[in-house]
Amino acid sequence: MSERQPLLLQSDASDYEGSRITAPPVRPLRSSPPDSTLVNVQSEDSIAATSADDEQSSQAGEEAGKSVYDPAHHRDLEHPTSNFDTLVHLLKGNIGTGILAMPDAFKNAGLYVGLFGTLLMGAICTHCMHMLVACSHELCRRLQQPSLNFSEVAYCCFETGPLSLRRYSNLARRVVTTFLFITQIGFCCVYFLFVALNIKAVLDHYFVWNVLIYLVIMLVPMVLLNLVRNLKYLTPVSLFASLLTIAGLVICFTYILRDLPDVNTVKPVATWATLPLYFGTAIYAFEGIGVVLPLENNMRTPQDFGGSTGVLNTGMVIVACLYTSVGFFGYLKYGEGVKGSITLNLPQGDVLSQMVRICMGLAIFLSYTLQFYVPVNIVEPFVRSHFDTTRLKDLAATVLRVVLVTFTFMLAACIPNLGSIISLVGAVSSSALALIAPPIIEIITFYHVGYGRYNWMLWKDIAILIFGLCGFVFGTWASLAQILTPSTD
Repeated sequence: MSERQPLLLQSDASDYEGSRITAPPVRPLRSSPPDSTLVNVQSEDSIAATSADDEQSSQAGEEAGKSVYDPAHHRDLEHPTSNFDTLVHLLKGNIGTGILAMPDAFKNAGLYVGLFGTLLMGAICTHCMHMLVACSHELCRRLQQPSLNFSEVAYCCFETGPLSLRRYSNLARRVVTTFLFITQIGFCCVYFLFVALNIKAVLDHYFVWNVLIYLVIMLVPMVLLNLVRNLKYLTPVSLFASLLTIAGLVICFTYILRDLPDVNTVKPVATWATLPLYFGTAIYAFEGIGVVLPLENNMRTPQDFGGSTGVLNTGMVIVACLYTSVGFFGYLKYGEGVKGSITLNLPQGDVLSQMVRICMGLAIFLSYTLQFYVPVNIVEPFVRSHFDTTRLKDLAATVLRVVLVTFTFMLAACIPNLGSIISLVGAVSSSALALIAPPIIEIITFYHVGYGRYNWMLWKDIAILIFGLCGFVFGTWASLAQILTPSTD
């Protein structure tokens, strides 16, 4: 499908204007979900509820509700997914252009630091996904809601947390929504540049053009493709893109594993100056936390999602092994000459390698629309609300799509360094969503419940938060420095 396809059906565009949640709300009415693979099973308006007159009775109601309310039993799903379907979607949501950039990440970390660091990063990101799911379950029981999405979890944890923090509930939702928007726009920029660079690598065998020319040529078909508003028509396109991606990865491995040099030919440990770049690229690749709640919310048996042998752990172990393998062997194969995408290192004149570039470029080109749907879904309701007639609303929505596609084109043209832009997107938005937001949400969610013996949960969350903040600051700084003062390869 695409890198983060389950996100496409989360619409965080509108703000919840209801009053604060201090008591279990009335069970919301749920309409039939759209004909799609993944759905949000509640409306945004169901988050807001009326306030109770007595806070003590409210807390008593929460305790009673938690003991009898099971969110999974109140989800009205038209097309629930099986465990295998959920596993496939989880793999699709985590495997994309990031896996092709892992050898470049290993170059910035060193062979062995990259090896163990990637496994550690995968373990931390997986734990943060478990944290987000646990907080969602706790808040669903507390508020008697069937499900919550990412931004709703951020809103509700502040709304039911300490009194001094409840005023920031709307801000928390807007911050998460903003980073989701930034993340998806960043993915679109990476996709734009990735396709242009791979087309250039193919055609450079015949004539040499500047990458900007390929970006301009891509602009018109990209705009036309993104004028399609119904995701139903994009399902065959997404399936075809997934098949192309699998074929491209398999062929890439045949090149990478052929005639590997000795491990002594590459650096075991890189310098401290490039480690932040490794962090940005690795967290970009691992950032699938946005797909977790939509997947769990749409499962037929959501109790199988967590656990030591559940769907989440199984999928993330596969993802971590794939990332580590591509990064380790890709860097070992091409050394310091490895590029922002491993496809750019394949032999220039070989027919099979040219087919890999064409397959991966076409797959990412077709996947752009699915990634683009998320930022459009966030902004479009706001734009449409400023017009009265349906014709003007539709015209404004069309203009918005053209403007946003052109905006991603301009960003890709201004930063024609694939490795740098991947690291920047990962350091800025992916670290905020995957490493900073989950510990904050867990600390506030379990404020009234407790943090366990010796407050172990609190200390653990603080450690992850510090790690995420350091990666955010130093990764952003290193990525911007590389963009402003690019090295000549």
